[in-house]
Amino acid sequence: MLPWILARAGGIVAYLLLAGAMAAGLMVRSRTRVLGLTPGQLVAAHGQLSLLALVAVGVHGASLVADTFVDVSPLALVVPGLVPYRAFWTALGVIGMELLLIVQVTSRIRGHIGVRAWRRLHMLAYGAFALATVHGITAGTDTGRPWVLAMYASAVGIIAALTTWRVARAPRRSTRRRQARKDGVVGPATATHGGPGV
Repeated sequence: MLPWILARAGGIVAYLLLAGAMAAGLMVRSRTRVLGLTPGQLVAAHGQLSLLALVAVGVHGASLVADTFVDVSPLALVVPGLVPYRAFWTALGVIGMELLLIVQVTSRIRGHIGVRAWRRLHMLAYGAFALATVHGITAGTDTGRPWVLAMYASAVGIIAALTTWRVARAPRRSTRRRQARKDGVVGPATATHGGPGV
């Protein structure tokens, strides 16, 4: 019974941490305090939330292996489709976890792979978030609870709104940067953290 409770709680906590990490990442370039946090503090929060999300995913997976309600092998945590319970939807969760891991690892080796490659790989955070959302709604046993549905709807709404805000600001930033370069105020743009999520 305890492993099943931990599995459910771990999945929900992991989802909330992932949503929080993405929100923090999207707000980094606000250049102003957000919720009392400076951009630098948002970067730190983004990194910590991302790492904690992976830890919670680990608790979620390990608890499923330990539980007897569904036969989940350790291999099924890394190979999509091996979980017999709602196989397709649980496979999406496995793929989402792997995308999250890729984002986390490539962020650690950003200096070795280059900023351009890192930025492209960082966009996989959106895929991880989308897959986690679908996985949670379709495979989660608590989906029928109103507060759980409200959680998913709120998280998706917040990430969608922040992404729209970020995209809307991008042309203005590019225009200001080009003008500053033209005026000789700044040199080539330096790489800063700008990923959407993890």
